[in-house]
Parts: sequence; structure tokens; C-alpha cells
Amino acid sequence: MNNATELAELSANKCFGGWQKRYSHRSKVLNCEMHFSVFIPPAAEKVAKLPVLYWLSGLTCTDENFSTKAGAQRIAAELGIMLIMPDTSPRGEHVTDAADGAYDLGLGAGFYLNATQTPWQEHYQMYDYIVEELPALIQKEFKVKEKAAIAGHSMGGHGALTIALSNMKRYCSVSAFAPIVNPMECQWGQKAFTHYLGDNKAEWQAYDSCALMRQQGEFLHIPMLVDQGLDDNFYHTQKLSKPLEEVALDINYQAEFRYHPGYDHSYYFIASFIEDHLRFHAKYL
Repeated sequence: MNNATELAELSANKCFGGWQKRYSHRSKVLNCEMHFSVFIPPAAEKVAKLPVLYWLSGLTCTDENFSTKAGAQRIAAELGIMLIMPDTSPRGEHVTDAADGAYDLGLGAGFYLNATQTPWQEHYQMYDYIVEELPALIQKEFKVKEKAAIAGHSMGGHGALTIALSNMKRYCSVSAFAPIVNPMECQWGQKAFTHYLGDNKAEWQAYDSCALMRQQGEFLHIPMLVDQGLDDNFYHTQKLSKPLEEVALDINYQAEFRYHPGYDHSYYFIASFIEDHLRFHAKYL
């Protein structure tokens, strides 16, 4: 690995012939120390450049939830896909958190946007971190292809969809589990957007999948897969999945939405269908 001094390796575990690793680095964009996890498939020893999937986790998660709970490494090893799992927000004692310790604002709840309001804007620039800084670091330190896939769950599904819809030249495909697709109209999104972005709702549209999909219209071309559990407690209250499907149907965009009776919002749901998502992305990576 080149320029290894920019990364500190925190752990390394052999896994399905590859390596599950965790790193820390100083983020200039977020103005703090950040962690991310990586699964390096065994194909890394044989190919010139690996295909990459970025996974964005949901509220209260860190970079380790997906790596320990989803069971994705076995299929990623088979397909030769590197998995990049960033954290969900900036971290550190000096990083602003919600005054009441709320789980849906502050640490663990970065919402993958660029905050514009005091005091959040000093650190909460997760959009630029995911789109610009982290991929540049990965490109520099690992032998990977430039164009990547992106996926996520809940708040992370929101992040994956909004980022992909706004950067279709950077991503070959996007998928999501139980994503928040219309945050402008749900409690989680309204709370976060008011604090991070202020009261000007015109600025919120850049981080709302439904609004972005309508804006892109006939220019949409990125393959999309969305899975939703029908026993998810947040399905109706937090505007998960269905509003985006309605927009897709309205503009005749051929995204795939699947609904699963009995499944909830947990990682048991993700583990049940993660193989489908990895094989979906492999077709385009």
C-alpha cells in the first residue's frame, strides 16, 4: 500500500480468503479523525483493479455494523468486490452533538449532507466526505476501479440514493434497503434538515430522492434496486421506499422495488437479501 502513513490500520481479520480491515485517518472535510471498514476480497492478489461497493449505514450505526451483521463478505469474496463501509457522521469530543442526545440528530446521524447552519457546518460535511474525500483516499491507497456502486440502509439508503442520483457519472448502480426517500415530508428528515440546512426548503431538495428523481426525469439512467420489509415499523411514518416508487412510475423510470411480508427494519432483513444486492451490482461493476 502506498503512502501508508495517511492511514492507520486498526484491525485485520482473515475472512473468506480475503481480509476484513478497519482504518482511521484524519479527514480535512469533516475536521476530525474518521474510521472506515474495508473488505478486501481474495481477488485483490490476482486482478489489476478491484470493483468497489460503498455501503452507507443508518441512524445510530458506525462503520462496523454492516461488516459484523450483514454477512456480505462471503458473496463479495466470490464476486471479487471490495466493500467500503464509512462511518455515519463525524466523531470526536469536539464534534457537535444533539443537546438532548437524540439518536436522529448529531453523532451517528449525519444524513450524508453538507450542513450550512451553525454549529453543524464545522464538521457535518458528510456529502463531500462520501463523494469526494473518501473515494480519493481509496483510489490513492488501494488498486480499485474509478467507477463504483453505492448502497445503504435507512438513513444510509437515503444517502446512497441522493448521492447516486446527483452523481450518475461516478456510480454504475445504486441499491437500498428501507430507504428514507422523502425526508422533506417525514419527521426524521424535517428535524435533521431544519438543524443542518435551515428553514429554506428549496435547499432541502438536493437531499430528497423524490425531488431529485423528478428533477432528473428523462436523464435518469442508473440501475436501481430497492428492498422494503412490510413489517417495518417505520415504513409508513418515515416515508420509506413507496413514495420513490410512485415517482419512478410517474416518470416511467425502470427501477426495481421489492416488498417483503414479515420483514422489519433490522439487519436480519439486510442479511436475508444482501446477496441479491451484491449480485445486482456485480452486473454493472
